[in-house]
Amino acid sequence: MLQIFNTLTRSKETFVPIEPGKVKMYVCGMTVYDYCHIGHARVMVVFDMVQRWLRASGLEVTYVRNITDIDDKIINRSIQNNESIQSLTQRYINEMNADAKALGVISPSKEPKATEHIEDMLSMIQRLIEKQHAYLAKNGDIFYSVRSFNEYGKLSGKSIEDLRAGERVDIDQNKHDELDFVLWKSAKPNEPSWDSPWGKGRPGWHIECSAMSSHYLGHHFDIHGGGMDLKFPHHECEIAQAKGAYDRSPVKYWMHTNMLTVNGQKMSKSLGNSFLPSELIAGSHPLLEQPYSPMTVRFFMLQSQYRSTLDFSNEALKAAQKGYKRLANGLKIIRGMEFPTNVIEAIDEKHVEEVKKAVTDRKSVV
Repeated sequence: MLQIFNTLTRSKETFVPIEPGKVKMYVCGMTVYDYCHIGHARVMVVFDMVQRWLRASGLEVTYVRNITDIDDKIINRSIQNNESIQSLTQRYINEMNADAKALGVISPSKEPKATEHIEDMLSMIQRLIEKQHAYLAKNGDIFYSVRSFNEYGKLSGKSIEDLRAGERVDIDQNKHDELDFVLWKSAKPNEPSWDSPWGKGRPGWHIECSAMSSHYLGHHFDIHGGGMDLKFPHHECEIAQAKGAYDRSPVKYWMHTNMLTVNGQKMSKSLGNSFLPSELIAGSHPLLEQPYSPMTVRFFMLQSQYRSTLDFSNEALKAAQKGYKRLANGLKIIRGMEFPTNVIEAIDEKHVEEVKKAVTDRKSVV
């Protein structure tokens, strides 16, 4: 049976769907203000593998991966480019989809945009206010009161008392507490806004995923995935919002992919070692010695267990290229051979069982 390392419990658990035969999975997608880099691509490839395996295991999978098409970065980039937000976001959505297709990533069951679910967000915010988990600040913003939720920090292992302002927490004099986070931002000049019971404004980042996952998967679903960098504060805030609104834990199994390094260094634009999938495929990045096929890139990403740090280097990619060619050539040879039926069945049974044993253990892909 499938074993999943659950980030919430910090332990390997046997996967048992909430509803027999069906799986509901949500993965945090792109904020579309720039191109998809290889870190984003790894998340897409890993959870593509997860949903493929679940389907191959005979389960009916509803896989939702959202698109954040409104936030501060998008607004700032549209101003810099003198480009409409709609034009900017659609351009990068198209680029993201092209990268996903090249890497063999199947489209999710649903790929909602944040701007399509403003009403869901307003409804959740209203519930949080009624349950005294949120409040209207004097500047018109709505904040979540972190200290009203005594389980905050459980996913990330952080104590409220140990959290300090400045560690991914903005200092805002309108907050009751420096740890509180924004659910709804009051309208600013020259920014997009929507009507709400509290005046015109736009959603905060965290509320988007809680509203969209609840809309498509209900208030309690099987798997929530994303990059390790989202564990805190984003996923921590999602739990606080969803449980605060609906009085139940929103997710049964949390899965997080680890970070990427390049030649042992943290990937960063400032270091010039940030790669786009298209640059790997074209061999156009100055640190690359040659181009690599999309399936070589995918094969390389899946060679490392998803919770492990993945280090990109020319040597590692060349090794993956050789490994993928051996695999592809082996499949061609097998497909071209004629075996007696009983031999084919023996080969299939043996290798299927080996694959199942490897994939369902947390030490390998899943």
